[in-house]
Amino acid sequence: MSRTYKATGINLKAQALGESDKIVTILTREFGLIRAVAPGARKHNSSLGGRSGMFVVNELLIAKGRSLDKITQAQTLKAYPGLAKDLGKLAASQYLAEIVLCQALSEQPQEELYEILNEHLSRLEALPKTEISSILAYLAHGIFHLLALAGLTPQVQVCCLTQRPLIPDLTDPTWQVGFSIPAGGTVCLENWERSRTEEEDTQRNRNSSFSQSLNHSIIPSLPKPSYQTVVVHRQEIPVISFRLNATQLAMLQHLSQPEIMQIDAAKDYGWLSVEQILRQYTQYHLGRPIRSATLIDSYFAANHDATV
Repeated sequence: MSRTYKATGINLKAQALGESDKIVTILTREFGLIRAVAPGARKHNSSLGGRSGMFVVNELLIAKGRSLDKITQAQTLKAYPGLAKDLGKLAASQYLAEIVLCQALSEQPQEELYEILNEHLSRLEALPKTEISSILAYLAHGIFHLLALAGLTPQVQVCCLTQRPLIPDLTDPTWQVGFSIPAGGTVCLENWERSRTEEEDTQRNRNSSFSQSLNHSIIPSLPKPSYQTVVVHRQEIPVISFRLNATQLAMLQHLSQPEIMQIDAAKDYGWLSVEQILRQYTQYHLGRPIRSATLIDSYFAANHDATV
């Protein structure tokens, strides 16, 4: 007889199996990410039909199988029907779920990840329909918290080069700071320009010295080769991936807080650019594109007038 176990989890992905079954990918508190068969879930009168839907939270009884486990009982604890009724909210939820699928581990408790995902899904569902643009703000908030849980938080409080605090000047419309994805966060552009100039001067002097040594060398009387090695330690000059204004940096800095920064997103294009920055940063660290992000692009392109 197959061994059974209990778990509480939220459905993140489902695919058809055979004529009437589904394979459901579930993030559970107790065992992390599991894949289990929901037998007969695609039948019209199946008790597992609704319970195997996206973002449904169930208390499960699962039978251990050779290759795939099987759901034998499911009791729904919570669902998010408001997400399916709004394309923007659904796209943002799928975006977060895709990141969770990349981060979650199997056969290990994932209680904190489970709680964070449910918290952000609840926030998205509770958004009024009139606040279309706020979806981006709540999405960015969720992405940032998931990155933080994975230990991948971008550095946005200090400069990656100098470790000095960065304070955005909201009164200066020309104020800017750099953001380097490979370096892991924000870069003071003044220090970056200075470092780049110094590096160029050093390289120029090195090339000049090498040329002079070649011009003064005498071929017939070459000195004996020297095997002394000189190691020069220098800081790599990071590539600037984005240039942010003061408002955009303030938004990024506030994402570590429990609540969303109160900025009128309908009048400010900042949240769209913040999401793009976090998207590129997340994809770099995950090593793969976020496919659900194309749904966000399509949705906000169609609702452009509501976001600017």
